[in-house]
Amino acid sequence: MSTRKPIRRALVSVYDKTGLIELGTALNKAGVVILSTGSTAKKLLDAGIPVTPVEEYTNFPEMLDGRVKTLHPRIHAGLLADQSNSDHLAQLEAQNIEAFDLVVINLYPFTQTIESGAAFEECIEQIDIGGPSMLRGAAKNHNSVAVISDPSQYQTLFLALGSGGFTINERRKLALETYRRTGEYDIAISEWLSQFTDSEGLPEWTGRVWHKVNDLRYGENPHQNAAFYRSSNRAIGLAATEQLHGKEMSFNNFTDADAAWRAAWDHNEPCAAIIKHANPCGVAIGENIADAYLKAHACDSISAFGGVVAANREISVEMATALSEIFTEVVIAPSYESGAVEILSKKPSIRILKASEYVRPELELRPVLGGLLIQSTDAIDASGDSFSNWKQVSGGEISDAIRADLEFAWRAIRSVKSNAILLAKDGASVGIGMGQVNRVDSAGLAVARAGDRVKNSVAASDAFFPFADGLQILIDAGVTAVVQPGGSVRDEAVIAAATKAGIAMFFTGVRHFSHA
Repeated sequence: MSTRKPIRRALVSVYDKTGLIELGTALNKAGVVILSTGSTAKKLLDAGIPVTPVEEYTNFPEMLDGRVKTLHPRIHAGLLADQSNSDHLAQLEAQNIEAFDLVVINLYPFTQTIESGAAFEECIEQIDIGGPSMLRGAAKNHNSVAVISDPSQYQTLFLALGSGGFTINERRKLALETYRRTGEYDIAISEWLSQFTDSEGLPEWTGRVWHKVNDLRYGENPHQNAAFYRSSNRAIGLAATEQLHGKEMSFNNFTDADAAWRAAWDHNEPCAAIIKHANPCGVAIGENIADAYLKAHACDSISAFGGVVAANREISVEMATALSEIFTEVVIAPSYESGAVEILSKKPSIRILKASEYVRPELELRPVLGGLLIQSTDAIDASGDSFSNWKQVSGGEISDAIRADLEFAWRAIRSVKSNAILLAKDGASVGIGMGQVNRVDSAGLAVARAGDRVKNSVAASDAFFPFADGLQILIDAGVTAVVQPGGSVRDEAVIAAATKAGIAMFFTGVRHFSHA
């Protein structure tokens, strides 16, 4: 006895008519009776495929500008009747209702409509009601009904038609995919509507859907399973990249590439960022992207080995030539000059990514045990990030060159894990102290990595100096100017140390902690 359930009667109502004629032809050839609605029925009939319009079956006209088409007991009873239940079948017979074996439905394009910037009223009209109702009903009743919710599943249906129908496991899988689609649809509506109803601040409720792109070899460590997912919203960042060359991306490649891509785009000038273990080995701006890369690499050439490089400009042949001499895991850029990819790909293992336009997300999400933290993205254009809003608390007038380095250092410090100290000179980091549990150690690490380059450099601190000791390390090493948020209860002592040393120090009033 076959475990497959034959398909004799189908309800077809689709917005996306991709493959519709092929679908109708296959159903008709298999002897399936087709009921359909509106434009779907018309397209099938125009192609010579026999169809019964739904309004003929229900004896009830489409109404309310198409808002009511299939919301009728003769439709939903046929979808929800358990065909293994004799009482259900008797009730259908008493009402002259026939059960469905197959439902093929896809929904109004709500997400595409809101992304197009359509007016509120138009978006409302693209909220499908009948479609989700039928999909959910058929999916609930998957013991009796197979449900197709996307044109990508048509080939699966064609195979089933040739094999005598779907098995229960196949119908269950189709039901699962249907509930995922209708759930995603409802979340999109809720997220969109909340912007018109929620009070100011973060949303009271949030729902996000993530689609698996591919499995990864492993996670941070070989014993951990991992996969890469993309948001169901507009694809940005790494979800919108094209890999031009190299081995498949690893979990750690993704985390470092994301950090590098963000760091490079914190600057308006041509910028290169080299990242390893989510921290910068070097960040620099330059007259061109090759100049920026060479300056960034010079910051810490030892740590840059095996790093990830991001550029916010097209990678030139000149930069590619320099980069090809160093072992690099990943390079990511918006585009590549003709010949640059060929130069880079001489290294067989390097992963070359071409990224789409950089888009800074409005919100950042961070899972914690049993919950989720949501915050607005740390904006690089906060009021305290503009030099015009800084407050000079020590020292005299500074040169344009020192001012430019201070502004660069303050932008670059955002990409460094706290506690963070970044030393800069001539538009490039020359020493970085990151991830230490006290600011004194971060200052010492930055100075040690800078070596002789610390002389006449400037320093940025992502948060205030709680004591003067961290600042004193920078002063003793030869730093000429400092930018920091200020706000410590001991600011006066820190200012006194800067004044005594004769260095210029600026308070921004804005902190740029980075803990993850």
